[in-house]
Amino acid sequence: MTGLSISQLTLSHFRSHRHSVIDCDDRPVALHGPNGAGKTNILEAISLFSPGRGLRRSSAQDMTRRPEALGWKVTGILHSHLQTHEIEIWSEEGAARQTRIDGKAAAQTSLGRIARVLWLVPSMDRLWIEGAEGRRRFLDRMTLSFLPDHAEHTLRYEKAMRERNRLLKDMVREPSWYLALESAMAESGAAIHANRQNALQAIAEAQDQAETAFPTATLDLLCDMPDTAEGLRNALAANRMRDLSAGRTLIGPHRADLEGVFAAKGVPARDCSTGEQKALLVSLILANARALAADFGAPPLLLLDEVAAHLDAGRRAALYDEISALGAQAWMTGTGAELFTDLGDRAQVFEVTDEEGASRIGPGS
Repeated sequence: MTGLSISQLTLSHFRSHRHSVIDCDDRPVALHGPNGAGKTNILEAISLFSPGRGLRRSSAQDMTRRPEALGWKVTGILHSHLQTHEIEIWSEEGAARQTRIDGKAAAQTSLGRIARVLWLVPSMDRLWIEGAEGRRRFLDRMTLSFLPDHAEHTLRYEKAMRERNRLLKDMVREPSWYLALESAMAESGAAIHANRQNALQAIAEAQDQAETAFPTATLDLLCDMPDTAEGLRNALAANRMRDLSAGRTLIGPHRADLEGVFAAKGVPARDCSTGEQKALLVSLILANARALAADFGAPPLLLLDEVAAHLDAGRRAALYDEISALGAQAWMTGTGAELFTDLGDRAQVFEVTDEEGASRIGPGS
């Protein structure tokens, strides 16, 4: 296996799975079964193989199987750049999750050095019409896929901003209390802004080079802030009185928004039809995957939950062709096996069912 793939995935007391094992090769994986059977839970488990909180952004406690609540464990045999790694991620009785790579304890951020994971889930269908926070999260996931240390900059920035906001709410006016916090925010904030811009440039180039059945989106980062750390530091200091009145920080990368436009029509993504919005999202995920394949040296793992929703038969077939051409191991879910007919023997199919309150995985039709 020369790309990036999982050959074995084991879920123990994870969500609806008491004990489930999937053995597969590096082809795409199609999971079909009724709603509530546990298909998305499999994708969530794989999403933990990347830095961050996973595709549901759930706590470790929320992932444990009920009613036992014994804790949970996810194990995967990951093939990356001609090397094989055993990944173990677990939580004991709701405690923070822990990670082990090849038998050694590791920080979660270490996963970004050996794997890249992208996902598209139904909740993202509202990306263009929801608030800016969801679009920032989407942008940061794209950025994190290229730059794993982006998460550290974000955490440092948010920690310093929380402290600054506490001072603002307490109406603290003494400048000396703010200097160190604003310096930390400026350094991390400038890095966050630059990382986001670099990620958008990579996505734009990947879209320009592609011949695809999916429409391209012109993306623009809307953020009224200086580009440099020094500029942001000065802006935070100058804005202090206004922030005191608001009780929160009103300038910085946490106020950014992502604007998308259907390039061929010149129509903002928020004004497009539901089907067009879905197609634009798929286009961005594919562009992200192509850019990562060039940057990381292998296409990422793709997690596509209910991917057939809002895609007509033609675009669904085109999506499968693009995944196959990319050489990515895509994990896809759907309610029926017929949704994956166009994949033929290019994919391996599994059926997920619910038996007496526990998920079961077997060969698909």
